[in-house]
Amino acid sequence: MNPGTLRLAPLASLVLGLVGCAGSGDDPGDSRPLEEALDPETSGLEGTARGFPAMRDLEGRPLAAGEFSQWLDGDQLHVKIRYVFDTTRWIEENSVIRQEPALVQERWSWVEMREGQVQRRFEIDFLAANATAEKLEKGEMRRWSEHVDVEPGRAFAGSAWALAIRGLRPRLLRGEAIELNTVGFTPKPRSGTVRITHEGLDRLPMSGQTLTGDRFRIHPEIPWVVRVFVDVPDSKLWLTNPAPAAFLRFEGPLAEPDDPIIRVDLLPGEPSGAASPASR
Repeated sequence: MNPGTLRLAPLASLVLGLVGCAGSGDDPGDSRPLEEALDPETSGLEGTARGFPAMRDLEGRPLAAGEFSQWLDGDQLHVKIRYVFDTTRWIEENSVIRQEPALVQERWSWVEMREGQVQRRFEIDFLAANATAEKLEKGEMRRWSEHVDVEPGRAFAGSAWALAIRGLRPRLLRGEAIELNTVGFTPKPRSGTVRITHEGLDRLPMSGQTLTGDRFRIHPEIPWVVRVFVDVPDSKLWLTNPAPAAFLRFEGPLAEPDDPIIRVDLLPGEPSGAASPASR
């Protein structure tokens, strides 16, 4: 991955540490299983890379400085993304991903530290189908561990999320809506579904230039019983256009549904402006 493949959900573990399952939609011309659609031969293999993304609020004001790195260890791709807010607070995401013969995420974790103490930690072991969470509440650390219904090769979170969307991009650009399963943290791990759609082509002011990207919406389809207690906002992800597609911007909650909505830009530097529709 070049720096442009920052791959998302460091940021928020993409609202919930999204994890994907089989795609579905209205296009009968592409009924391949998700793992075939994500064949690395067609979506591209990732390698060693480093970048420095920026986390902002929706007005473009800086919140945290980011450092992104990824490297290969045998046939495993390791991805680490850290955001430093100040000298006392930082967050870090780590992923382990296999790319061949098909894209398989093995592990994902996200932790928030303040003054040397864990505030929140979320982890998913895709191979063991287990998710854990811990959160400091009123001075006491609460912990959860849940079995989750995920299948390796059909489930993703965090930094692997943009890899999955990139692999599904041709279907989404044709107008197909694809439903994926999720593991969300509220902070207890919970299973759910999201609906992914392509919404259009945008111009994005960033770091003194205007870039063009396809906007994808991630809409959580929350059961009404849960919706009474949890309001999960949509998230948006932009991939560069024209191809090759790579991460450009993310907007959504930092980690849990009630967290502030943040923006993560591929490029640091000022200014950062809201996206606007672009003519083709």
